[in-house]
Amino acid sequence: MPSKGTAKKKEDSKSALVIVESPAKAKTIEKYLGDGYVVKASMGHLIDLPKSRLAIDVDHNFQPEYITVRGRAKILKELQSDAKKSREVLLASDNDREGEAIAWHLRNSIKSKYDVPIRRIVFNEITPQAIRESVQHPQEIDESKVNAQKARRILDRLVGYNLSPLLWKKVKNGLSAGRVQSVALRLICEREKEVENFIPEEYWSLDADFIKGRHEFTAQLVQYRNEKPELKDEESVRKIIDEIGNSECEITDIKVTEKTIHPKPPFTTSKLQQMAANRLGFTSKKTMQIAQQLYEGIAIGSNRVGLITYMRTDSVRISAVALEEVRKWISEKYPAELPPAAIEYSIEKKAQDAHEAIRPTYVTYTPDYVKEFLTRDQYRLYTIIWERFVSSQMINARSRTSSIEIRAGEALFRISSTKIFEKGFYKVIKTLISKEEKENLLPEMKIGEKLEVKSFHPEQHFTQGPARYTDASIVKTLEEKGIGRPSTYAPIISVLLDRYYVTRSNKQLVPTQLGRIINDILVEQFPSVIDVNFTANIENELDQVEEDKIEWPEMLKTFFTPFKQQVDQVMENLDSIKGTLDEPTDYTCEKCGRPMMKKLGRFGFFLACSGFPECKNTRSIPLAKCPRPGCDGEIVARKTKGRGKEFYGCTNYPECDFITHFKPINANCPKCGQFLVEKYDKKNGAFKSCINPECDYLHTQQEAAEEPEALENKDVEE
Repeated sequence: MPSKGTAKKKEDSKSALVIVESPAKAKTIEKYLGDGYVVKASMGHLIDLPKSRLAIDVDHNFQPEYITVRGRAKILKELQSDAKKSREVLLASDNDREGEAIAWHLRNSIKSKYDVPIRRIVFNEITPQAIRESVQHPQEIDESKVNAQKARRILDRLVGYNLSPLLWKKVKNGLSAGRVQSVALRLICEREKEVENFIPEEYWSLDADFIKGRHEFTAQLVQYRNEKPELKDEESVRKIIDEIGNSECEITDIKVTEKTIHPKPPFTTSKLQQMAANRLGFTSKKTMQIAQQLYEGIAIGSNRVGLITYMRTDSVRISAVALEEVRKWISEKYPAELPPAAIEYSIEKKAQDAHEAIRPTYVTYTPDYVKEFLTRDQYRLYTIIWERFVSSQMINARSRTSSIEIRAGEALFRISSTKIFEKGFYKVIKTLISKEEKENLLPEMKIGEKLEVKSFHPEQHFTQGPARYTDASIVKTLEEKGIGRPSTYAPIISVLLDRYYVTRSNKQLVPTQLGRIINDILVEQFPSVIDVNFTANIENELDQVEEDKIEWPEMLKTFFTPFKQQVDQVMENLDSIKGTLDEPTDYTCEKCGRPMMKKLGRFGFFLACSGFPECKNTRSIPLAKCPRPGCDGEIVARKTKGRGKEFYGCTNYPECDFITHFKPINANCPKCGQFLVEKYDKKNGAFKSCINPECDYLHTQQEAAEEPEALENKDVEE
């Protein structure tokens, strides 16, 4: 029988088990902790609500019925076995509600089998110092944070598992509706109506080229007969040109103004997603995927380094250690741009402030230093994070704007030139392209000088209506309205796209016909449930659950009782439109000769044989005749094999290889007869153009507004 001393020595030799969420994070942390620690990954949630049923006991305080997630039993069993052999278990899932719930379930599962010490560790960055500090100061699981996650999970389950069957019965099998996603869909659909209802108005601008010696510059008409000019058409512009064409031109005023430009705070999740969308063209989902990689660890030479802090945050707070490090770096590299004291940024009231802002873990790891170790996209995202953080602790920039006014008869022209004369924080923002940096080099001029007009440039414009939402603008709107939280912005967009309620077109979010149908029903029958203010209030209540100010079962009861009554009423009284969306067509099934029906499917409208189920033939709805000479094929929507990107090609492929990435519409060019496609650019906004490269027809918004009826946009499947 071994002595007590031998048993104690054997106990001490055991390793501590650290459980994180992802293998990449496990690999980085295990290297930091070294001997005496084993780091394993749970791969996210191992225990959750079953997918096959509601699993919420609404009559007994909404108690959930949790099960082991399908396919995850082996991972859970291995972690339990590893825990049995360990001296202690440290649960290191992400420091947010979902992470706390993962830790809570793991603790309960392990405790149900083995008596081993289990503690929670949290950290905001994956660096040796932060990891070792968290291990030395373990804590208990935050039950209030777990309750907030539980309340959100149950609330979303109650909404989804009650609304979805209603949609199956009244619209189409397989549809689903989510609590927060439905609100986002409502915003997108309402914006689409604004876009469609907008009627563009024509207006003109007038520029003039002026000459002084060897210098030439362009100024814009800003005043005519002491009033702002109303240039509604070409005739009004030509009239002004005729009146001032031979007038003497003289500089009447020169104003010089200076402006202070303040640096912006480090990134929150939403601001990072917006910047990455606007500057890098990233979707919100892509931004978060790359940020996760930078957070969990990148191999820099022989070391694996977590390059940024936790990327789900709504706070701009920075730790004292990080402030000291960045100020030291600035003092060495840009001493003249170091402010006397650290700059503090105000934290919004609704921010939870659980984490710091998103920042580099080591400011000495400059983008240039780590570039060779990163992919192109990792480098681009890391660069804007690093630059934003470092610049946030530098002095203001200063710009000087010179504005020159030129009188030509009764017309006043103006030209402005801006120059940044104190770069300040701009010195570290190499990727910045801003209007403050643009400067028009003008010759030295003084009041009273005479100038010569070289030419006039009248230009036609059309007023631009409201823009469709993009990833950046919908995230901005959701944040401003208090809908969702940093961890949910990207999933909200992804769910709408995955369900095909929304598609992307020119980086804009456009509701499909299926999305519009779902939205119309939900808005009409459940106006309060998908109301923006109501949803924002729910978010606030979830925050109060986390702050232990309200009890989660009471919160759910207040919501669910009237909601369930409304669901039952709608289920009984709403007329079904199931099958009414199907339409007969002139197309014939090539397999059996029966007529084809236009049907609404998971991915929009498609053609299906009316002989179903005897004949199961389906195909895409043709959008246009193939423009290739001698080809009798039709253009249909297709998707690339890899990324699933939509394009449009001929049904006679591979005999005919015609393709276009612009969506055809149900209209022909009035000039050459070939079909029109949808296009978009900043100058013209949304417009239609001829597919024929030899035809210069461009269909503007103004012309579209004058048409007797709108052109139909068809959603098709591959």
